[in-house]
Amino acid sequence: MRPEEYSPLNLAYLGDAVFELMVRETLVAGSSENVCGLFRRAKAYVCASAQSQSYFRLFDRLSPSEQRVAKRGRNSKPGGKAKNASVMEYQHATGLEALFGYLYLSGKSDRLKELFAMCVPTEVESNEKQ
Repeated sequence: MRPEEYSPLNLAYLGDAVFELMVRETLVAGSSENVCGLFRRAKAYVCASAQSQSYFRLFDRLSPSEQRVAKRGRNSKPGGKAKNASVMEYQHATGLEALFGYLYLSGKSDRLKELFAMCVPTEVESNEKQ
């Protein structure tokens, strides 16, 4: 099955894991902080409100095909709801996650890294590692 044939919620399910793994990898690299501290910091990036902000930060920089995937994810009807986010934030976060799942399945790791760098600004990464 081609990545664009997956349901947007399945892409988001996978993309959620991909995004969180990238956050964890970024936070662990060069850090000697304990696991509890890393977990607390990771939550700030993987929560729906932060992912929603990332969706808007990236959207105009996406190719037309990437925008279609993100919109499909955003417009999908997830079964649950976010605990600490509005419905709109949750929908945009789902769009971001669908995009990350799509890129992962497409084998576009360089593009994933490029977009992730826009989600987790370099100056934040540098401050977090200290």
